[in-house]
Amino acid sequence: MISSPVSPPWSKGTNHQMEILEKMNLRTAEEYKVFGDVASGLRVFVEHLKSKSASFDECVQQIDTIERQVTEFEALMSMLDKYVSLLESKVQSVYQHPPS
Repeated sequence: MISSPVSPPWSKGTNHQMEILEKMNLRTAEEYKVFGDVASGLRVFVEHLKSKSASFDECVQQIDTIERQVTEFEALMSMLDKYVSLLESKVQSVYQHPPS
């Protein structure tokens, strides 16, 4: 008599567990794909921010240069103001006491 192959009783549960595991793996793969897409989008966004930052750094450098030039100009104006005041004093002195 030939006996027909009979599956062991635990094989049915194992098949079910394998199906669940396969579904979980597929779901996880989908989630990782979404994470990959998000990471790719973030990379593009960060590169865009870096280019804006470079432009901003350039503007900050220009502002610093202008600020330095204004400070130098103010110092020069102060020196000129003192010089003009000294000249005015001399001119007034000459008009008050004309040379004989």
